[in-house]
Formats: sequence, C-alpha cells, structure tokens
Amino acid sequence: MTSSAKQYAPATQRNREAILEVLLQVLPPSGTILEVASGTGEHAVFVAPRLPKHKWLPSDPNPIARASIAAWSNEVESNNLYEPLDIDASSPTWSVETYIANFSPITTIVNINMIHISPWAACLGLMAGAGRILPPGGILYMYGPYKQNGKHTAPSNEAFDESLKMQNPEWGVRDLEEVITAATAQNLSFLKTFQMPANNLSVIFQHL
Repeated sequence: MTSSAKQYAPATQRNREAILEVLLQVLPPSGTILEVASGTGEHAVFVAPRLPKHKWLPSDPNPIARASIAAWSNEVESNNLYEPLDIDASSPTWSVETYIANFSPITTIVNINMIHISPWAACLGLMAGAGRILPPGGILYMYGPYKQNGKHTAPSNEAFDESLKMQNPEWGVRDLEEVITAATAQNLSFLKTFQMPANNLSVIFQHL
C-alpha cells in the first residue's frame, strides 16, 4: 500500500495523546482492542505501539479508509497492529464475529468520533456489538462531543451540531443520557467521563 493512500484527520494530532492517557487508565491489562470506525488509521498507528501488552484491531466500512489505515500501518514498526477489517457498526452482526477465534480475546472496543457523524442506528449497533463481543469486565471507550441534560456544553459544539445536521439530518451531537440508556439496554454499565480537548468527552462503559 503506497503512502498516497493515506488520509489525514487534523483533530488526531490534537487529541491522540489525551486519548492514550485515558486508555492507559481504563484498559483491561491485556487482550485485543477492537477499534470500530478507525477512519484514517492515525489513532491506531499512534496508540498501538504504545500499548505493547495489547493487540490493536482497526476496522472501517469505507474501503478508502481501510486503504489509509493500511498505508499508515506500513510506516509503523509495530507487531501488535492487525490489518483493518470491514465492519459496519450498524450491522446486526460484525465480520469479526465469524472468525473471532483468530484473535486473542477482544477485551476492549474503542470508538472515536463516530456517533455524531452517522445515523443513530450506528450508535445502537455499536452498543449491541459491544454487548455481544465483550466479556464481563470488558471496556467500551467512546470519544466525541456530547450534549448533557439535553444542552450543548459549549457554543462551538452547538455550531458544530447545526453544521452536521445541514450535511445530513440523521447526524448530530448526541445526548449523553440517551447514549447511556442505549448502553444500559445492552448490559453495559456507565462508569465515568473524562473531559477532553475541544469540549469533547471520553465516555467509559463496562460490560457486566
């Protein structure tokens, strides 16, 4: 895969170290980390080499994104980074489930900046997938902007929400309480949030 396939997400440079810092606090001690909606792959190639006790399994439904992930991966010396899978979070089953035995136990699912740029069905599918795949004690880590108690946490998030809905009426900044309700329905217990750069949150769930 040539470097020309690489895609770039400027926000990655601003949030990747903060995301790694939270992951180091909440991850189970070992196992595979399944990243759903890896996008460009820049988070994967930054975080994976810094978590030597874990394996990192990126995925994305977009073939352009998977090509980018592969291109970035080719430039990183890491023995714990798998090739990207084709996973659509909203699907009733995920491709990884058909050959899950090929991977060490998936103990964590990571989802960064997805649910606000996808239909609500993708969030529901993410929760259902986490409920199916994660073992008891497994962690679901989510990152992005959220409303709290039905209100935006910053004017910039409100403007962002409006711009998203103009692009697609099914998109938009989600209400944290609604996300927690969706997780609870899949046997995922809300643990805590972390304040993150640019008025974002890290939201942590644990499978019961």
